[in-house]
Amino acid sequence: MMLDILFPNRCISCNRIIEVNLLVCPLCMEQIRFTHTGYSEDSFMKQKCKLLFPVENAFALMNFEKENVSRSIIHDLKYRNRENIGKILAEWTAGRLDFRYGKPDLLVPVPLHPKKLKERGYNQLHLFTEILSSFYDIPFDHDLIRRNHYSKAQALKDKQHRLETGNTFSITKNISGKHILLIDDVFTTGNTLATIAWEILSAGNNKVSVLVMAIDE
Repeated sequence: MMLDILFPNRCISCNRIIEVNLLVCPLCMEQIRFTHTGYSEDSFMKQKCKLLFPVENAFALMNFEKENVSRSIIHDLKYRNRENIGKILAEWTAGRLDFRYGKPDLLVPVPLHPKKLKERGYNQLHLFTEILSSFYDIPFDHDLIRRNHYSKAQALKDKQHRLETGNTFSITKNISGKHILLIDDVFTTGNTLATIAWEILSAGNNKVSVLVMAIDE
């Protein structure tokens, strides 16, 4: 109680004092552009994926906009040691994601390189994935995909370097006949997800769907 008084929870965007279990204040919540498109719909997200790899379904929770609330949320999740944001985003996602037309067999988050994981202390996708796994009763695997090369954050790379991801990922286990839901934080060029998707598709008679916290239009 004393810590709540001395260090109250504040809105991630405007810094107003808010309830301890909230992420943003009601006013900033209204500024978040949720996509409002279904997992199985022929959405903008799905069309972008289709240009890169065969995709079953695709879902983005929010639009990722410059100088907006969604960008602040993702930035704090990744770079300010606020892993618990993943739990809140998973709760927002669980209220909007409908698997009635194609429930996946396995949830797989995009991995960090071990060096990056040690530097950050956590993978920003793990808690998010685990909450969704529990909510939908779908198993997850944090170790199915291995990132082979250490590199600086995507946000710090120019566009050309973002497109250079050859041999970046590999599959660590034998998988076949599975519908894999790949999970990432932000869809930008889609190159990371495409690289992983092709590894999964090449590993056996598998299908791939995609879920991201936000899509950069």
